[in-house]
Amino acid sequence: MRRTDVPVTVRTAQWCATHPWKAIAGWVLLIGLCVGAGAAVGTNKGTFADFWIGEAGRAEAMASGSGLTPPPVEQVLIEGKTEAGATTAAEEIRRRMAALPAVEEVGAPVASAGRPDTVRVAVTLRGDRETAKKDVETLLAETAGVQRAHPDLTIEQTGSASVSVAVNDKQGQELQRTEMISLPVTFLILLVVFGAVLAAGIPVLLALFAFGGAVGLYGIASWVFPDAGGAALSVIFMMGMAVGVDYSLFYLKRAREERERSGGTISHARAVELAAATSGRAVVDSGLAVALSLAGLYLVGDVIFSSIATGAILVTLVAVGGSLTVLPALLAKSGHRMDGGRLARRRAARRGGGGGEGRVWAALLGPVVRRPLVALLAGVAATAALAAPALGMRLGTEGKETFPDSVPAVAAYDRLVAAFPSEGPAHLVLVRGEDPAAPLRKVAAATRGDALFAQDTAPVVRVAEDGRTALLALPVPYAANSPEAARSLDRVREVLLPAAVAGARGLDGAVSGEIAYGADYAAHQERRLPWVVLFVSLASLAIMYAAFRSVVLAALGTVLNLAAVMVAWGVLTLVFQGTWAEGLLGFESLGFVGSRMPLMVFAILVGLSTDYQIFVVSRIREAVRRGVPTREAVVDGIAGSASVVTSAAVIMVSVFVSFLFIDRIEMKQLAVGLTVAVLFDAIVLRAVILPSALALLGERAWWPHRPSEAGPTPLQAGAQAQGQTSSPADRKLLV
Repeated sequence: MRRTDVPVTVRTAQWCATHPWKAIAGWVLLIGLCVGAGAAVGTNKGTFADFWIGEAGRAEAMASGSGLTPPPVEQVLIEGKTEAGATTAAEEIRRRMAALPAVEEVGAPVASAGRPDTVRVAVTLRGDRETAKKDVETLLAETAGVQRAHPDLTIEQTGSASVSVAVNDKQGQELQRTEMISLPVTFLILLVVFGAVLAAGIPVLLALFAFGGAVGLYGIASWVFPDAGGAALSVIFMMGMAVGVDYSLFYLKRAREERERSGGTISHARAVELAAATSGRAVVDSGLAVALSLAGLYLVGDVIFSSIATGAILVTLVAVGGSLTVLPALLAKSGHRMDGGRLARRRAARRGGGGGEGRVWAALLGPVVRRPLVALLAGVAATAALAAPALGMRLGTEGKETFPDSVPAVAAYDRLVAAFPSEGPAHLVLVRGEDPAAPLRKVAAATRGDALFAQDTAPVVRVAEDGRTALLALPVPYAANSPEAARSLDRVREVLLPAAVAGARGLDGAVSGEIAYGADYAAHQERRLPWVVLFVSLASLAIMYAAFRSVVLAALGTVLNLAAVMVAWGVLTLVFQGTWAEGLLGFESLGFVGSRMPLMVFAILVGLSTDYQIFVVSRIREAVRRGVPTREAVVDGIAGSASVVTSAAVIMVSVFVSFLFIDRIEMKQLAVGLTVAVLFDAIVLRAVILPSALALLGERAWWPHRPSEAGPTPLQAGAQAQGQTSSPADRKLLV
């Protein structure tokens, strides 16, 4: 065979296996350069303007352009047994806060209506929201100092800056704990799979290298796609462990199989080459499918999804690169130490005798291929049952009310709003034009006595210095995601503001605020979702057609991908819109699914599902190329890949489940959706629906290009001893 006819994956593996130390040193150097470059350029954080969407974004632009953007404010809540004690502490807070350079203004103490022993002090900071996050620690230190001086009182601080910093710090700590859980669990699973410490450690090591390299590259890429407050790091770790370990597992397990099938007669270098020609190609196809699926998130036009897509794509591509280069070098260099001890040798002996995992899976597939229509209908029914709840999915956006109250600043916010309803979420109504304050005064007057709006303080109209833009804040005494808050927004946008500006020329009005932003954000996601689904589906269709040259298989794979997504959406709706699983998973139901979840779960799952599809169908296609009829090849291919796919699914699930320990409901939703979908994909979609559909289709599954039968290539000539994972006798009994 001419060298130009040898696949690039094989040529790369041959060079790396021949020059292992150069390949290993080069990979370590490359990862080091990525990390160093990322640290040198830093991470470009998204600005407040990067998050503007819809009418709320237009209102924010009006406020920013006229100098009416509300300044960052922290509230100090003081609760005591007497009015005098609370007032004394409030005065000390005022004195301490006023002395801080970061503080612009300290308001007078305000007592709660009917509760004179409960007082709040508003502290206005200099700068904007981002500088406030840096300065808020000094304010928190002063608040803690006053609390120590008055142990008989409860003195707490809350506000957007303190809540944001505390929630992010808590999530960072919990992510580190998640890493400490998932890494040893993944290692133990791999140890069971391979029976060798070295073989189990290499995939984990490569996944960590992929994570480190991707984080460095993400820092560089953030200057094109800004970082959305660190939201991407959790996904980078999750995807890095999932695909990083999986790709190494596919490759390493195939190399071990080639050695075991030959009875150890072929060298480790030859086993690496054979693995590169099969699993190496599948890893490339899978990596491209995952990357293209994630690229669909760019179509959302949202800084959060763009940053997540960037980080996840980078870690996937780095993982593919490691599997094709440094992994063959490590396999060749490690030699017999990769074969494991007695446990691994016993498994090899069982497989060589036609038993073991392949025979078990072949037996399990028997009923499926003997009665494919019944199996297909059963699989479709199970899929429909789990997916059906998705039809009732309601979307909402994370806010202060959705953050865990184990964070002191969040718990303080809840108590603040209970005592001072006007300090909750507010509609920011802006009008631009001649005499913009007049229509806003009409809006304010129309809300008096309306239970949808807070009544404990009178709303105030602020006018810009140029006199052409005015802002009115209308507090709402309900949670930002509540039905009452949504009705109040509709009333302002659809009734009060249009009525106030009616008949006036040249006036432009818009409504922003936490409630408006959440509503506009969810609506934006719903509008973009069909386009993302279309792009990702076409991309996965193209990747699978390129891999198998079959329209039928590509279409079937796309349908299975969408089925996995629908199951995930259905489970999310079933679990998180109800209350039955609160105690089991440790959350408080909000009555909705996070607005980011459908798109995020869709993009990640399609990539991972395509990963399974490519690996499984590649094994079926190999059998067909050896002259095995399609129905028998289905048994051979699925039984031959089942142990790897099952192991990969268990590893992915262990990574996803670890995110349940992060006390943030969106992380729990992501973990549950991905965990259930991956398990369902491996057990039902790939082991029931796929084989039953292929058995019914028969040779038509390969239309328009049935794989041509091919004898052994020069590369395979040294491995003629390899047999089928399920013996011919097994297939004859089954089919």
